[in-house]
Formats: sequence, C-alpha cells, structure tokens
Amino acid sequence: MKSGDKYIWTGHSQYKMRYYGLSPQRIKRIIRYPARTEEAIVPGMIGVMCSDKKQEIWAMYQIVKSKFKNQNSKFRIITAWRYPGKSPARNPIPRGILEEIKSICLL
Repeated sequence: MKSGDKYIWTGHSQYKMRYYGLSPQRIKRIIRYPARTEEAIVPGMIGVMCSDKKQEIWAMYQIVKSKFKNQNSKFRIITAWRYPGKSPARNPIPRGILEEIKSICLL
C-alpha cells in the first residue's frame, strides 16, 4: 500500500484483509464496481459489496476531501469482511451521490 495512492488504509482494514484473505486490488475493485452500495452503519461512511460464489465481500470507506484545491479526494478504507450467504438490503445511497463517488473513482 504505497504512499501517494488515492486510497488510505487504516490498520484495522489491513488486519481484516489479512484475516479474510483479501487483497488491496480486490477491495479497490469492489469500491470501483460495487454490486450494491449502501449507507454504512457508521454515519458518514459508505458500504459497498460484491458477490463471490456463496458469500459477499464488503468494504466500508469514507471519502476524505483534500485541504488543497489542486489535490483530489481520497478514500479512507475503514474495514473489509466476508459475509456468508446473502445479506438483506438496507439504505441505498441516492443516485446523485453515487455518480459523485464514481467520478472520484475515475480520477
């Protein structure tokens, strides 16, 4: 996890990725192309999910805006986990917010 990347990895997220056998590339892919995006349980956070055979892989992140105008926003990855089976849908994020998130991903 290199510095200068648009992803900031917390110690907790690194621990959970090792625990569940998830790579940084896998988490980035889930953030870029989620099967489902919801408001996370923690206010101000976003939960994204991708199905994988008989389980789901989830990641929770926060968008960190830069203090400087010439720098892009970054994603702070809070945690990641595997969920056995299919989880129930909760609070979907409005389409306008999703478009803003996708524009940040493509930068």
